[in-house]
Amino acid sequence: MDGFACVVMKILLIAPYYTGSHAAWAKGYARYSQHQVDILSLPGRYWKWRMHGGAVTLARQFLASSLTPDLILTTDMLDLTTFMALTRQRTAHIPTAIYFHENQLTYPWSPTDRDIAQRREKHYGFINFVSALTADTVLFNSRYHQDSFLTALPQLLKHFPDYNELDSVQRIRDKSQVLALGLDLQRFDPFRPDQTPEKPLLLWGHRWEFDKNPKAFFRALTILSERGIDFDLAVLGENFKQQPKLFLNAQKRLARHMVQFGYVDSCAEYARWLWRADIIPVTSHQDFFGASVVEALYCHCFPLLPKRLAYPDIVPIENHADCFYEDFDDLVARLHKAIVNIEQTRQRNLRSVVAGYDWQEQSQQYDALFLKLATDQSKL
Repeated sequence: MDGFACVVMKILLIAPYYTGSHAAWAKGYARYSQHQVDILSLPGRYWKWRMHGGAVTLARQFLASSLTPDLILTTDMLDLTTFMALTRQRTAHIPTAIYFHENQLTYPWSPTDRDIAQRREKHYGFINFVSALTADTVLFNSRYHQDSFLTALPQLLKHFPDYNELDSVQRIRDKSQVLALGLDLQRFDPFRPDQTPEKPLLLWGHRWEFDKNPKAFFRALTILSERGIDFDLAVLGENFKQQPKLFLNAQKRLARHMVQFGYVDSCAEYARWLWRADIIPVTSHQDFFGASVVEALYCHCFPLLPKRLAYPDIVPIENHADCFYEDFDDLVARLHKAIVNIEQTRQRNLRSVVAGYDWQEQSQQYDALFLKLATDQSKL
């Protein structure tokens, strides 16, 4: 890898759903990479239509451009097969890598989603499958994500009546690897406060969506509130639709604790809340990496996590006994203890275990990997 250090190549990063963590990842890599990274994107809305039709629009935009990439890097929101077919006159010789932020085989669907009732939800997982089959390299943001996707693939294929192509799962496995998410963690450093608030502050830092299980989160805090436990609560995170009723009800029920309710679009304000927060209780049904958790840990926030999903890979095993809960009752008990012993809780600092996810380090791994992929493919 060291011999590649001074080589600069051109990478086309295709981001069909360019918002939130997807956009932050693309911008972060483009900023910190030694390579020339050009981003081809569509606005981050209508995710299902992006997976169905985004490839057609992005192919048209690519053909109208003068881009001549050495490598095409895309996310799981692109139908890579369609994009490559429509641009084959210019892309047939270009190596491709697909980065899975999430996948539609194991992502928990909301029971109210219309596609569930009409039995259409498997199509999005099929787009992920054929895109992974098409790509030269398949990248996952965590080992948990890689394992869950590859384990779920055979069940998807067995759903179809014949020619299930089960051997294709091994072909995808053979070209898959884990490449952790890069994050701009050092941007939080200038906002570290000089003083610590007296009252413990709890944090919700996720999207306001079903898969993050806000019901259990607010239920746990309501129990503690009814016990007379004193704490503050900051509810951050993006909300892409109307404010869910569950959140509005929690705002009223926990009004005496609420010091922030709603998304903050300023990096400085977000950073200040992370530094102020003491505890981040996590109840998610789904988290393929856990970016908001990593950011909170970097800012000295103590986590209480379910012992599943990607979290056991983020937190070192020597900290598992302190940071992981077994079930809902255990979460409430541990949260109660962490709040009433807040000075002890504030001494638990996990910043060093997540500092390596900063782009300053991650970009070097990305650059070396992508250069090797392009170089190896050119030899074929």
